[in-house]
Amino acid sequence: MMRVIAGDLKGRRLAAVPGRSTRPTTDKVKESVFNIIGPYFDGGSVLDLFAGTGGLGIEALSRGMEQAVFIDQDPKALQVVRRNIEACQLSDRVEIHRSDARRSLSWLSQKGCSFDLVFLDPPYHLTIIPELVRGLAERRLLKEGALLVAEHSASSELPEEIDAMHRWKFVTYGDTSISFYQKGTGFP
Repeated sequence: MMRVIAGDLKGRRLAAVPGRSTRPTTDKVKESVFNIIGPYFDGGSVLDLFAGTGGLGIEALSRGMEQAVFIDQDPKALQVVRRNIEACQLSDRVEIHRSDARRSLSWLSQKGCSFDLVFLDPPYHLTIIPELVRGLAERRLLKEGALLVAEHSASSELPEEIDAMHRWKFVTYGDTSISFYQKGTGFP
């Protein structure tokens, strides 16, 4: 069972998606990610693309983000995201959408969305992280100074720079690697 690690919702249990269609970020990796990007936030908006259980976006909300958008194309995953959002009483601060990641960037841009923090955690066999990062930048979905956290297979290498995004940290935990990117200057 997963849980919220810190913040207002610390200790809340989160449901997992049944079966093997998703690979939830472990509590250990999630805790490490938030230790790296900063334990708490003073407002802002987060995009959890390939949301799975919604654990990363929920953790960001618990730690001070004001709003979140959760996107996944798996209906089972979205049922779990909705259940976790309701259990954490966050419904008034989130949007949940069933969509393909690529298509979602277009309509998010049309809505005028922009994000301070983005989580990209596609299935490891998909090698679309650079394409999605470019799409986020081209559609102006990233605020200046935005952080992007990309979870990927340790066997796949991501570039140091993708458009306006600079990778400032890279860590590996077993078969999982995390690449941390930031838009603009003044990297942590």
